[in-house]
Amino acid sequence: MDEHKGSDIIRDWPEESREAAQLVIDAHGEPHEATPSLLNWYGVGPWKRVTASRTFHEHHFPVPHIDSVESSVDYRVPPERCADLARFDGSVVVERTAGEVSARCHDEQANFLALNLMHDIVTGLRSAEQARNYYAKAFLDYRRKEPTPYMDRLQFRPDGNTADPDERVLSDEDLQRAVEEGRRKG
Repeated sequence: MDEHKGSDIIRDWPEESREAAQLVIDAHGEPHEATPSLLNWYGVGPWKRVTASRTFHEHHFPVPHIDSVESSVDYRVPPERCADLARFDGSVVVERTAGEVSARCHDEQANFLALNLMHDIVTGLRSAEQARNYYAKAFLDYRRKEPTPYMDRLQFRPDGNTADPDERVLSDEDLQRAVEEGRRKG
């Protein structure tokens, strides 16, 4: 743990990101790492990592709010599904090489919802449009204090071994030739 506590650091943060970070501190305790602009927790709940950021982003889906808490899981997304996820929610981020997916919103409940719907899209259970509609309904149900299982917990088990290093397209000979051409050019 860094020398400063997260709860001390966030005192100087804007109200929007301070409030969101405090929710994570309340849920998981002080962060494992703390800098003036980021708080990180590792292996808390179902998450590989949770990051609360001083910086927040305005997001209008499904209603205007701020995004400043990012929850990450190990998950392999086939490249052909990435466009569907981008159509679903711009705050769902695929890190293909690392084999991670994260959702960034105001709180963990919204991140559960976004990542559960990400899984539905990847597995073909829902289209991006169906996921958007479900998200909006769950958002309203949560405020109505109706059951919202997609906001309670992950409905899937994050994988291990999800990294996708991609495929090599250049041979050692190609690289060597390029280096030799570069040397000749000076």
